[in-house]
Amino acid sequence: MTARLYGAIEAGGTKTVCAVGRDDGELLETARIATTDPHTTLSQAVAFLHAAQARHGALTAIGIASFGPLQLDPGDSRFGHVLQTPKAGWSGADLLAPFRAGFALPVALDTDVNGAALAEWRWGAGQGLDALVYVTVGTGIGGGVLIAGQPLHGLMHAELGHLRPQRHRADEFPGVCPFHRDCFEGLASGSAIQARWRQSLQELAPDHPAWEIEADYLGQLCTQIALALSPRRIIMGGGVMQQQALFPLLRSRLRHWLGDYVEALASDAALERFVVPPALADRSGVLGALALAVAAR
Repeated sequence: MTARLYGAIEAGGTKTVCAVGRDDGELLETARIATTDPHTTLSQAVAFLHAAQARHGALTAIGIASFGPLQLDPGDSRFGHVLQTPKAGWSGADLLAPFRAGFALPVALDTDVNGAALAEWRWGAGQGLDALVYVTVGTGIGGGVLIAGQPLHGLMHAELGHLRPQRHRADEFPGVCPFHRDCFEGLASGSAIQARWRQSLQELAPDHPAWEIEADYLGQLCTQIALALSPRRIIMGGGVMQQQALFPLLRSRLRHWLGDYVEALASDAALERFVVPPALADRSGVLGALALAVAAR
């Protein structure tokens, strides 16, 4: 029997990745387009899927993993829309309509981080786990929560980047979040690093104080996640986490902030298993969209 094919759209703040793949996680074709205005970006994504379908065969379903916040309640009149977002021109954008109009197929939508969590659960660092959290630290900070293979939805989706930390003693930076100023996103995202130090994390010397401050905030974030959600593992992805030196530093701060309260995380080995990089590397997002499509068939 011919393997089923699926469309995958990872909508990011600066680029949108489009792909066609199989239910085993194999991607047959990918393309990147700039995330400009909603009409242009989504029209280009639809056109890619039509062209890819002609080359590879009929699609079974489409998955969209998008930056947010999103309205994911099917009972709400704004279901499938982007809610209030700092991304200019995207507040109120209907992400589902162009794909439903262009294809007579199931179309699934979730946040990019929920999608990445689902991809890591299916094919990556979360396999076999009943509860995990995927955190991306990039331009912003977001978190996807997966329980028994299902993304957590409730009042809305998780917004872990907008939790608030205890201020680092050496940090007087006001924060960049337009909603909360000094939440984790406002203090520890790539945008915050750039604004605070006037250079990217990649340009900072190994002994620069930025590393201590960043690791402390990320350690606090992992502590709050561990205590509030009790996942088996936290997977840390995104551009900032490509700085591998952050992992041992943030694990050390996680231990500090936990204060030996969680017995299961009392050893170095346990912490190394608890906070890990994504096994799927920079493909977690687009594979998350593929995983959403597979689940929607």
